[in-house]
Amino acid sequence: MKPTYIAEPFRIKSVEPLNMLTRAEREQKIKEAHYNVFGLNSQDVYIDCLTDSGTNAMSAQQWAGVMMGDESYAGATSYQHVIESATDIFGIPYIQPVHQGRAAEKVLLPILMEGKRYAIANMFFDTTRGHAVMAGGIPVDCVVPEALDSEVRVPFKGNMDCAKLKELIKEYGKDNIGVIIMTITNNSAGGQPVSVANIREASKIAHDNGIPFMIDAARYAENAYFIKQREEEFKNASIKEIIRECFSHADYFTMSAKKDAIVNMGGLLGTRDKKVFEVIKQRCISFEGFITYGGMSGRDLEALAIGLKEGINEDYLRYRIGQLEYMAARLDEAGIAYQAPVGGHALFIDAKKMLPHIPWYEYPAQALTVQLYIEAGIRGCDIGSYMLDRDPVTHEEQQSKFEFTRLCIARRVYTRAHLDIIVDALIEVKKNADKIKGLKIIEEAPVLRHFTGKLELLK
Repeated sequence: MKPTYIAEPFRIKSVEPLNMLTRAEREQKIKEAHYNVFGLNSQDVYIDCLTDSGTNAMSAQQWAGVMMGDESYAGATSYQHVIESATDIFGIPYIQPVHQGRAAEKVLLPILMEGKRYAIANMFFDTTRGHAVMAGGIPVDCVVPEALDSEVRVPFKGNMDCAKLKELIKEYGKDNIGVIIMTITNNSAGGQPVSVANIREASKIAHDNGIPFMIDAARYAENAYFIKQREEEFKNASIKEIIRECFSHADYFTMSAKKDAIVNMGGLLGTRDKKVFEVIKQRCISFEGFITYGGMSGRDLEALAIGLKEGINEDYLRYRIGQLEYMAARLDEAGIAYQAPVGGHALFIDAKKMLPHIPWYEYPAQALTVQLYIEAGIRGCDIGSYMLDRDPVTHEEQQSKFEFTRLCIARRVYTRAHLDIIVDALIEVKKNADKIKGLKIIEEAPVLRHFTGKLELLK
């Protein structure tokens, strides 16, 4: 596919200078960070692809909303605007704002997992997996087998394997399963979308067995755009109509608003169950703050209310997904393997294929992440065995199904020239890939170790 760039549907009105270190300086900085890119200072990064969470550029309308945000402790108008936007888009009656997605997980998952042993998802992302473990559960991934081969191109590679889901329910016993989670898009599988048909089927399986069905909704708008492009039933539907259909099958949802709602801080938790909502509110008061601000300032709430609407604009989504498609087409030309077809928010470079000489227990995706920073000051992150914590029961190392180096693209931030620099750097790294060394962990936390762990290069 010839690389085609979709022009930005906006004008740039404010800029932030970037710092460019020398290669020798970058080598020293990553060494000082113990080869963990989370330990780098942002001023030492040229193009930051660590995450698309909270790194987005807010619009003029959102910044105007920031100035108008109501800072009342209770009953702020900004809170009311968030509830109005969220209930209109998702069709879920009970909405609780929180300061980010992991806060929603912290509030909700212990409620759902009480007295239960397992939680099943198409794939867990790191914080959801961590909170399932901290709630006393064992997280189990159940993604379709096509997702396990980066070169297989199918339209909905993030789907739940519903045949396997039925087997897992039979094996574990429905009374031992606290929740079935559908992550949209499926981040750990490479930002891959999930179809409405799959959501319907997985939800029915859950409800037939009396198990709550939850959507992890961080990238709900991007997922809806893929559905419009790829699922025949919805080719003429609006983005909001598609979102409504997806969420009509969910009992609960958690959301980091720092992605598709295009804000720097915020999250949402939704439910259809009024009784559970009362418990959620009390837990929110304990963990987040009063229910009408949920750990956020009024100005953040106002920006969120506006961003929820901006994030479902189809012209914006066409440009947004188009950025990734442009980069993917260049990678195809260069023969660099990635999770294909490209997802909505990031490139997931197949580090196993670029670095076949590095075994999984020497963390090839982390090794590629480190080398990309050294090469061009680009910060990505590991989505592989380094990110995957030790087994919660045996405490042994776990081999991830993937060894991806994820390069997130912040919304409305980087230009075509920046995207070209990222691809050019990957091409340069590939030329000397056989010289890249693996890593070993010298210090790690018991849960979510990749955030604060320390590593060293192997000789």
